[in-house]
Amino acid sequence: MKRWYLYPFSLGYHLGTGIRNTMYDLGIFKSSKFKTPIIGVGNLSVGGSGKSPMVMYIADLLSKNYRTGVLSRGYGRLTKGYGITNYESNYKTVGDEAMQLFERFKNRFAIAVSEERVPGAKKIIEDMDLEVLVLDDAFQHRAISPGLNILMTDYNDPYFKDYLLPAGNLRESRSGAQRAQIIVVSKSPDNLTEEKKQYYISRINPQKGQKVFFSSIVYDEHVHSKTKILPDNNLAYYDILLITGIANPKPLLDHLSKFSRRVKHLKFKDHYSFTDQDVKNIIAEYKKLGDYKIILTTEKDFVRLKTFDYLRETVYYWPINVVIDKKEEFNQIILDYVRTQLRKN
Repeated sequence: MKRWYLYPFSLGYHLGTGIRNTMYDLGIFKSSKFKTPIIGVGNLSVGGSGKSPMVMYIADLLSKNYRTGVLSRGYGRLTKGYGITNYESNYKTVGDEAMQLFERFKNRFAIAVSEERVPGAKKIIEDMDLEVLVLDDAFQHRAISPGLNILMTDYNDPYFKDYLLPAGNLRESRSGAQRAQIIVVSKSPDNLTEEKKQYYISRINPQKGQKVFFSSIVYDEHVHSKTKILPDNNLAYYDILLITGIANPKPLLDHLSKFSRRVKHLKFKDHYSFTDQDVKNIIAEYKKLGDYKIILTTEKDFVRLKTFDYLRETVYYWPINVVIDKKEEFNQIILDYVRTQLRKN
């Protein structure tokens, strides 16, 4: 939804972000470069563009051949400074996104958080002897200049149809997309036609050398609790209390509707930190459901909800993965960049 009455304030926002980007472009503001290959994943808009699943995909791909690390800000945590994610961590110490990565991949690759990206990147690279680093939500954090920038944009709300904050949801001008080497149109429908792809590519109008890819979200065939696994087609037998604390729960609701119409949805804001009272309300709503019932949530929300004793064994989460059109070409660009950079060093 666009907020046209706030458009005058967007002009001021445009001026501020434009001056900042110009300062970086002219070298007046320093942007650090590293010998270690760095891949940045980000977007132009506020939340919900599919950054986290893409970071998972890239880190998983690279960790099969290289000592890989991921650095994020650790949004929503109660701590400050640099922190490494391990078995002692929780969402309060490292944030829900870093914790989600660790819960799925454990020690396959290093995961650290730091609101100051330059010292954070230096520390994780040196301490973990990394060969490649993936920066999460890094597009506007220009203090580091990644060798490869991947820009995510939601198929249902692409940046070329959006406007600057506060009238729209863009964090900087559409022209910022020019800094990306790869643009990924995320959350694309499964039946996307070639004609529709060409329409999106024409609107993006990629610069020379820019590549545009389309990705979609695929849900796992099972939902998972701490100790149990349930086939997704069994969801039809249950009353479902759906808990979400993400930017855009609509794709999950649409997918869930294929299995069950008996869904009660409790929606919280993105990265929401659940309280004891919230959990009491959740339990009260859960008890109102029929004899066969479950609590269902996202993988990111699960790392927060499972910290409450009652919910630890009750709540299920639904894992998601990214499927990329022209996957081989996409993977090859990523791997070729890392291989080339390492040869230079």
